[in-house]
Amino acid sequence: MPSSSSTSAEWGRVSEDGTVEVREGEAWRVVGQYPDGTPDEALAYFVRKFDDIAFKVTALEQRHQAGGASASDLAKQAAHLIDEATDAAAVGDLAGLRDRLTALTSSLSEATEQEAQQAKELLDRAIAERTALVERAEAIAARDLSKVQWKQVTAEMGELFDTWQAQQQTGPRLSKGVSQQLWKRFRDARAVVDKQRRAFYSELDDAHKAARDAKTRLVERAEALAPRGTDGIPAYRNLLDEWKASGRAGRKADDALWARFKAAGDALYAARAEQAAAEEADSAPKIEAREALLEEAKAVADEPNIKRARALLTRIQRQWDEIGRIFPREKERALDDRLRAIEQALKGREDVDWKKNNPETKARANDMSSQLLEAIEKLEAELAAAEKAGDKKAAKAAADALEARRAWLSALGG
Repeated sequence: MPSSSSTSAEWGRVSEDGTVEVREGEAWRVVGQYPDGTPDEALAYFVRKFDDIAFKVTALEQRHQAGGASASDLAKQAAHLIDEATDAAAVGDLAGLRDRLTALTSSLSEATEQEAQQAKELLDRAIAERTALVERAEAIAARDLSKVQWKQVTAEMGELFDTWQAQQQTGPRLSKGVSQQLWKRFRDARAVVDKQRRAFYSELDDAHKAARDAKTRLVERAEALAPRGTDGIPAYRNLLDEWKASGRAGRKADDALWARFKAAGDALYAARAEQAAAEEADSAPKIEAREALLEEAKAVADEPNIKRARALLTRIQRQWDEIGRIFPREKERALDDRLRAIEQALKGREDVDWKKNNPETKARANDMSSQLLEAIEKLEAELAAAEKAGDKKAAKAAADALEARRAWLSALGG
């Protein structure tokens, strides 16, 4: 169907007084007047009239093509539309619409034969679709069913059976012989799959029972560890490894047995938590003592004499070790880290002092200082000469180089 714009341009025109005409063949026919609007509005109005008729024609053609409607009813509607499209007050290819309706009327005379042919085609298609279902079921039954995912296979067979029933209820009726033959093949394939599925789940039940019995024994052994308290934790961990290797017992049984097994472990870890709490309480005075030593160790950084700083730190370290272990271990590590930071700071000072007082290092530094002093003296002369000559570029280069040499000399302690 052409668009309104193309229909307006090809099939209609408007005179100055608002008279609208439609082209039919080589002649123009007046279809009405539209004096109160623009030419575009006038044409659009009568194009919509045409579109309404064209829509009815298209709908009638589609109903005929889809099948299922009475041929005589469709023919009556086509005749009515031919009358409506003749001398219609509309702008568009009215002759084309009448030609389409004439062709439709002619084809409707053959509707009975075509409908019979369509029915045969639908039946052939239904047999092909039903056969495809059978072949898919047989392909599933032909698999190595000892290696399949039964949840997936069961879903596939269920989907095939549902599709079979839907086709049987809504599709064309198959002959009794064909229907029984196809159903027997489908039923036999389904029976093979069902038999293997029952065998699989029977074996799975046996495996679940074995796992359930093994896990029950593990639960009993875990619960028997309760009197040992913290000392029973290593044995419980070994039981946990056995639990992981014992297989599945089914979700419901697994959940119930795991709850008991975990409760037994929780009791052991609760005993360890109580012991840790007691050890932490015993460690409180030790923590205070080490905190006091850390306060005293702050003087190490303030002591300018490195040897005296080392002696002070050595005494603090000896007292630190005499205090003994602290619980929890995280607290002990945190205290050790603070003392270690003081030790590393002192070691850094000792390294710097050694490098500074090392004769070989001093000799190299003195040699470098002499070279830098000579360079600085030369650059100062170059800077003065450049400034005197007004050479800003040379003066800046000399100043930058001079600044760098002075920084190196300062770093060497010169």
